Amino acid sequence: MSKTIFITGASRGFGKIWAEAFLKRGDKVAATARNLDTLTDLVKQYGDAILPIQLDVNNREACFAAIEKAKAHFGTIDVLINNAGYGLFGTIEETSEQQAREQIETNVFGLLWMTQAALPVMRAQGKGHIIQVSSVLGIATLPVLGIYNASKFAVEGLSETLASEVKGFGINISLIEPNGFATDWAGASAFNTTPLPEYDGVRAAFQAGLTDDAFGIPEATADAVLKLVDAENPPLRLFLGKVALPWVKQVYESRLATWEEWADVATAAHGK
Repeated sequence: MSKTIFITGASRGFGKIWAEAFLKRGDKVAATARNLDTLTDLVKQYGDAILPIQLDVNNREACFAAIEKAKAHFGTIDVLINNAGYGLFGTIEETSEQQAREQIETNVFGLLWMTQAALPVMRAQGKGHIIQVSSVLGIATLPVLGIYNASKFAVEGLSETLASEVKGFGINISLIEPNGFATDWAGASAFNTTPLPEYDGVRAAFQAGLTDDAFGIPEATADAVLKLVDAENPPLRLFLGKVALPWVKQVYESRLATWEEWADVATAAHGK
């Protein structure tokens, strides 16, 4: 049975790849972009199966209006994929107030507004699936991406909490956590701080770790996303790529070791 998918940030990268994968198999897709010209090719190929919607997710009122438009057009919204977002490259000290606020505004608040807009529709239906595009960097961190890391850590906490709140309404929540992929996320879609020379060594070490094998092929993610959408009991978290799980295992082993090392101090702090 075909589904109705609402996906933000569908102009390029993962968003467009996934939108086309859904359309190709016969689903209906409400696809948002700031520039609707980027969706012209999909409209020409798939006609009424796709509803292009111009949207800036930073505008809460516009997010609610977009959901209502899709609901009125298709009659239902089975799946919301919160994919809109971007990367901010730069160290913590280099980041301006405006850059930090805009990163959090889009990656966290934009996702929150879309989620809040979709929930009443899904509660009324008694079913739904909200998929938040997070990152492995919402679990482990890399230097030179501090504010981006923070935004994805926020998405993780928000979504895990949400899952416990809406399960009784028949609504599932999933976090997609990709490792690096060869999209333009780090290219044309990215923003950069003004560098301080004191951090040149940090940047050089970061760049040295970006080997070709660390980046997956974006188109290869489509099948995983289709399987996630079709799952009867979808997982709360799903990595995309082969790098994420081994890395996170190392990170958590280190964290557990540190917590264990300081366990006596932590216990004594309880006071009774």
